[in-house]
Amino acid sequence: MAILILRRSVAAVIVLVLASIIVFSLSRASGDPRNLFLTEYTTDEDWEQWGKDMGLDKPYPVQYLTWASGAIRLDFGKSVKDQIAAVRVVRKKILPTLQLAVGSYIFAIAVGVPLGIMSAVKRGSVWDLLGRAFALLGQAMPGFWLGIMLILLFAVKIQIFPTGGKDDIRSIVLPSIALGWFAAAALLRLTRSAMLEVLDSEFIKLARAKGVSEVRVVWKHAFRNAIVVPLTYAGMFLTALLTGTVITETVYAWPGMGRLAVQAVFGTDFPVVSCIVMLATAGYLLMNLFVDILYGVLDPRMRSNKG
Repeated sequence: MAILILRRSVAAVIVLVLASIIVFSLSRASGDPRNLFLTEYTTDEDWEQWGKDMGLDKPYPVQYLTWASGAIRLDFGKSVKDQIAAVRVVRKKILPTLQLAVGSYIFAIAVGVPLGIMSAVKRGSVWDLLGRAFALLGQAMPGFWLGIMLILLFAVKIQIFPTGGKDDIRSIVLPSIALGWFAAAALLRLTRSAMLEVLDSEFIKLARAKGVSEVRVVWKHAFRNAIVVPLTYAGMFLTALLTGTVITETVYAWPGMGRLAVQAVFGTDFPVVSCIVMLATAGYLLMNLFVDILYGVLDPRMRSNKG
């Protein structure tokens, strides 16, 4: 187990370094950053001074090391638009993104896991058919289309939820459903498959033969052994929510990191884009490591694996 964590930690560091190289290279390949400040009154002296201030007069490896050392300290430079530290701009958007991610995460688990268990326990029934239909539709519908349909139905027709923005507690309901719908369908399929595999095991048949109640068989014996796979996906899904909210935040005008990333890309605000990408990458890698540790805690076979 310890060796596995060490390997994953080393791999995470390598991936983070590669991601930083890609981000830095793309920022330089997109053009000279001094062009963002260029006006009709810019002189040659101003141009040269900007180059010195930004370190553009140094070789690319030196520029990268300078940029990377700043990134380690969360210093990605000043936002081109707001003229304040990029990390401060991003920090203001973290809380709304966290709120949306937690809301959709709760929706996905509350819907996907119970429906998956019911679908497996009542295999071949109408409930199973409805569960599989939900899983198929949930993973087939594009997120932006579902978001628009929810707005048309619940915000325009019925008018019980706002169309967008972040005004009150009701504002988070529709974007949470739109963002968590795909994950709920995926969790349903994973939970159903894992439960079916465990329910067909010999120890489940033995428990039933001994007269153990069906509720105890399902929840204590079957679900405890089947939870590893859905839980692993649920951990990865939480990270994906934090980093993949671009479409949902754009559709619902939610003031989070995803919407900020789109605005920064179109505004060529590379310090903000770099900050978002590197923070998202680091968060994703940390969650990966956490899921690996959690997997080992829940699965005794991982703890007994010396390699």
